[in-house]
Amino acid sequence: MNVGVIGSGTMGSGIAQVAATSGCTVNLYDTNQEALDRAKAALEKILLRLIEKGRIDTAEKNRIQSNISYVNHLKDLSGSDLTIEAIIENLDIKKKVFSELESYVSDDCIIASNTSSLSIASIAASLKKPDRCIGIHFFNPAPLMKLVEVIPAIQTSKGVVQKSVAIISDWKKVVAVAKDTPGFIVNKVARPFYSESLRIYDEGMASFETIDSSLKTLGGFRMGPFELMDFIGNDVNYAVTESVFASFYYDDRYKPSFTQKRLSEAGYLGRKSDRGYYDYTSISDLEKHQDKYTSSDVFLKQQILERVLAMLINEAADTLFMGIATAEDIDNAMTKGVNYPKGLLAWADEKGTDWCVTMMDKLYDEYHEDRYRCSPLLRSMNKENKNFFNGRKRYSL
Repeated sequence: MNVGVIGSGTMGSGIAQVAATSGCTVNLYDTNQEALDRAKAALEKILLRLIEKGRIDTAEKNRIQSNISYVNHLKDLSGSDLTIEAIIENLDIKKKVFSELESYVSDDCIIASNTSSLSIASIAASLKKPDRCIGIHFFNPAPLMKLVEVIPAIQTSKGVVQKSVAIISDWKKVVAVAKDTPGFIVNKVARPFYSESLRIYDEGMASFETIDSSLKTLGGFRMGPFELMDFIGNDVNYAVTESVFASFYYDDRYKPSFTQKRLSEAGYLGRKSDRGYYDYTSISDLEKHQDKYTSSDVFLKQQILERVLAMLINEAADTLFMGIATAEDIDNAMTKGVNYPKGLLAWADEKGTDWCVTMMDKLYDEYHEDRYRCSPLLRSMNKENKNFFNGRKRYSL
């Protein structure tokens, strides 16, 4: 199979590596020759590291490398069966690239975007054959992260959806199919992990360190929200929050935080700038700071976990209620895409829908903000004494 990848940055190079490892012939395209050279050198280092770890041998390294060609003309992708775009998150630029690409590839070529938040329908509208367009969203780093979201536009043909799912499954990825809505599954459902944690901080309820500690020690999350935002990049995370907020017509549930906005404006972007929610100029000092200021109040930590968890479960339930994805795909997305310790809907079954509804109603009664409205699905399931994975008709798209 011939695969074209547009953009040789970290994501594009990672996708090229995944496809080449699976035996595909890959053309990795970029207008910048220096970027292509860097991508080639980076892959060499990655593969050598895999040899050192005993994951692959030299023959496998050579096979993967030989499957990738580095090209700087879009027409070099003309023989592709599938193209995946992984460039800047700018709709106009993506449309321009897709429109030009379509003039080179065959009518049967699937044209996919790796966008994390832009409308697939809008991107597809730039094509003469919009039914061939689909979202195929990898997570960073693409070779390591198991999840890939597949997002059909309203124009996408069923055949293209089926073929795309089959291809990505053959690449040994876990596929979650999502409706073309802002944030798809992961970037929509995960918003409360960040936004509610920021809200708790803004209220003066707890420090960054205590909130992170609460979610890690009691919730089992690998990273706390502030650690994770610093890892992702405060500017990147804020941009996604703004995009989802605007795309959902300024629904209070997705409202950004001024704390995050100000840090982003100040250039406190996290690890990449040595300063974010934490100071990374000295890791030892950071660890001492966390030990010093992390609260030992178990009751407070439990309150923090339950508040964030209730909001996450509510968002997952509403995602199911809106028909964005199946219950199975929602839980797979959160465990395989962002390494949550449990699927949120399975977690809801464990806690009980009565607990979820009570928590949301308690928050709404306290704040009287639409942000804390309980999902109709959670409320109806609670009345009928049902759960998501036992004794309940499963939702399907």
